[in-house]
Amino acid sequence: MSEKERNELETQAEMAGGGVEIPIEGPEDAESGRQAPEEKPAEEAKDGSALNDILEREIREKQEALERAEKEAAGDKAADLPPEPTPEEIEGRLKAEVEEWKGAYLRKQAEFQNFTKRKEKELDELRKFASEKIITKLLDGVDNLHRAMEASESAKDFEGLLKGVDMILTNLNGIMQSEGVEPIETVGKPYDPVYHHAVMVEDNPDFPDDAVIQELQKGYTMKGKVIRPAMVKVCKKG
Repeated sequence: MSEKERNELETQAEMAGGGVEIPIEGPEDAESGRQAPEEKPAEEAKDGSALNDILEREIREKQEALERAEKEAAGDKAADLPPEPTPEEIEGRLKAEVEEWKGAYLRKQAEFQNFTKRKEKELDELRKFASEKIITKLLDGVDNLHRAMEASESAKDFEGLLKGVDMILTNLNGIMQSEGVEPIETVGKPYDPVYHHAVMVEDNPDFPDDAVIQELQKGYTMKGKVIRPAMVKVCKKG
């Protein structure tokens, strides 16, 4: 404030009876021309502290509520689960399973034994009647042989009997061929112990050494297997 302004204010105060106070500026205010910053009231600081307390309390309450909810959920889940079995219950269950497996094994074993017995019976029946088919075919030859014998006895015809026997033999050979039975070749063939059974030897100049000279009994193969070797005489040089 200038000196002039101060004097005017003093004059006005005197005229008014001295009731007006003239503000006195400090040196700092006069130099800077700025007002000092106003201080915040203590009530405003208190309000900020109370707000922080309220926020912390609400956060703590929410955390406690969340923990309680988690504990309650865990308790409900544990209540829904079945109780843990006791050692005695576990032992009982294992014994029951063992008995069940044992019973199943015994049943399977009995079924297998019955199956084995049934198959053995079927094989016995098959072996017993395996020759039924071939015997049925041979019966026709036997019947023809009986007819030839009866005809020769009544007619005393030897040539007729011979012809009848020849026909029967041809029929029997046909039956054997249909079953895969073939005669073994012998005379003039090299001796083979698989197909030939040598019962006699002879030094014969008309045959080479170890050749079959004579067939004494026919041999046969059935589908390539020797069912009876031929009984033969073999040439053996000196």
